[in-house]
Parts: sequence; structure tokens; C-alpha cells
Amino acid sequence: MSCTLVVRNRQRAQPVNTKLVREIVCALLIEELCREDFEIGISIVGEKTMTRMNEGYLRHKGSTDVITFDYTDANRPNCLTGEIFVCLDEALAQAPRFGVKWENELVRYIVHGILHLSGYDDKSAVARRKMKRKENRLMGRLATKFKLEQIVPATRRAKISAK
Repeated sequence: MSCTLVVRNRQRAQPVNTKLVREIVCALLIEELCREDFEIGISIVGEKTMTRMNEGYLRHKGSTDVITFDYTDANRPNCLTGEIFVCLDEALAQAPRFGVKWENELVRYIVHGILHLSGYDDKSAVARRKMKRKENRLMGRLATKFKLEQIVPATRRAKISAK
């Protein structure tokens, strides 16, 4: 059994409290999804990186919110193994559309990626609705356990509120 989770901030548009993101994802995996065997890397990237990945790997034009690579090993089928790339620029752009803060939107992208690793897909309308319901339930639970706005490091929050 392995519990490996690495969270990296690979963009410069906004500082991110990766320690808190890691705590949120661990709670999601262990407490909410009852997973104790995982090897996951999460990278928070900017629009240029996400566009390059989306066009290079998926052959889709432009940026996207989340890309998940599932590396599940047939010898360890119960171990969630993969990489999740989330685009902070997409979270910044999409959050106002949904009436939420970008931190909430970023966590939603991570939850979405984890659900993909857990076997959910969004290829059909029925599967998409099922996945969205689960995503919404998990987001609600995480929002009661964590102050998602603290994904902005405290020093940055102080500067923003002083303006």
C-alpha cells in the first residue's frame, strides 16, 4: 500500500498554498473516497503549458481546465495512479461565470481529475451528469472541511485585502 501525493505549482499568475491543496486532496482521497492506495501527481499550470499539453496529447485546440493521465497498473488495480494537470488561468477565467472564487474552481478541477482516475467518465450525457453530481457532493463536503480561499497564501491575502 502506498500513499504518495505530490502537488506542484508550475505557474506564476497566482501564488498557491500547495500544502493546503495537498491536505484537501488527501482528505478527498482518504476520508471521502476511502482510498488508501494512491500515487498521484498534481501540477498547477498556466494557460501556455495547458494549451501545449491539450494540443500535443489530446489534439484539442487551445487550453482546457484539467487533463488527467491514468497510469493504473494491471498488477495493482486498486491503486489510483496518475497525473493531473489543472490550469489556474482557466480557474481565474471561469470562476466568475459560475459565481465562485477561483480557489473553489481550482479544487473542482482537481476533484474532477480524481474522479477520472476513480473510473468516472464524461463522454456521454448520462455519465457526465453522474460525474457532475458526485463532483458537486464532494465539493460540498470539502467546502465544509476547509476554507478554500486560503489556497491563496496568507501573505498574498493580506496584500489583496489592503488594497
